[in-house]
Amino acid sequence: MSEGSLIHKNDPPLVRAGKALLIYVVLGLGAFVVLGPFLWMLISSFTPDVELMRSPPQLPSNPTLEQYEKALTQIPYLTYLCNSVIVAVLVTVGTVLSSSLGAYAFGILRWPDRDWLFIAILGTMMLPFQVTMTPLFLMFRWLGWIDTLLPLIVPAYFGSAFNIFLLRQFFKGLPRDLLDAARVDGCSEWRIYWRIVMPLSGAAVATVSLLSFLGAWNDFQGPLIYIVSESKKTLALGLYSFVAVKATEWGALMAAAVMMMIPAIVLFVLAEKYFVAGIQLEGLKE
Repeated sequence: MSEGSLIHKNDPPLVRAGKALLIYVVLGLGAFVVLGPFLWMLISSFTPDVELMRSPPQLPSNPTLEQYEKALTQIPYLTYLCNSVIVAVLVTVGTVLSSSLGAYAFGILRWPDRDWLFIAILGTMMLPFQVTMTPLFLMFRWLGWIDTLLPLIVPAYFGSAFNIFLLRQFFKGLPRDLLDAARVDGCSEWRIYWRIVMPLSGAAVATVSLLSFLGAWNDFQGPLIYIVSESKKTLALGLYSFVAVKATEWGALMAAAVMMMIPAIVLFVLAEKYFVAGIQLEGLKE
């Protein structure tokens, strides 16, 4: 439901104003419902312990940074942060490289049974993680990778069916004449991929990068399965451990959660225009 579909030019000015007001009220209430928990989390992170559990809840009379100090001192927050950054960055790089190469092979190159193999790859999207969880754990244990960051990073370098599909559909929309002209001029397929296709697909690549980074940054199940040592935990798993040890330190937990959200929010704000452009329908057409 959009504003344009409800407000018509032929409506009297008073009716148009009433409809616009109704739309903004509904949207405002919806935004409050969605953002309310996050706003309360932010407020709680600046609230002293003595005021945190007041009923009914109130704004802090004396905002303080003590909750952030607790979050940084009571748990190895910087260690968790460093591990999360390493995993998220390497997963993003691996996902973009492997998925773009796969998408180039399926979307640009022509070879026998290409479409059948692409359908088979799409079929892997139907398998839930719970189906492959045990075989993956046994394989990583055989490799000696348990309690390391490798099980969280290495799979990203073998492609992702969804990201291959997304980039393939974008690649197929690129002008074929441009690629054929590059081949006539003597460009290899690698140079066409790196010098022509990737620069022209900035919006789609930014979308894949953002989704991959946020997925790795917020991943909880993977670290829970493979990570044991405190020094290897990521932020998502570290915050869970913090709840288990400091069950009543809600203010410090809120502060740690706010600090965990900041990099993701900053990244999204910086890449927003590319992200929106990358999910345009024009990039998904055959």
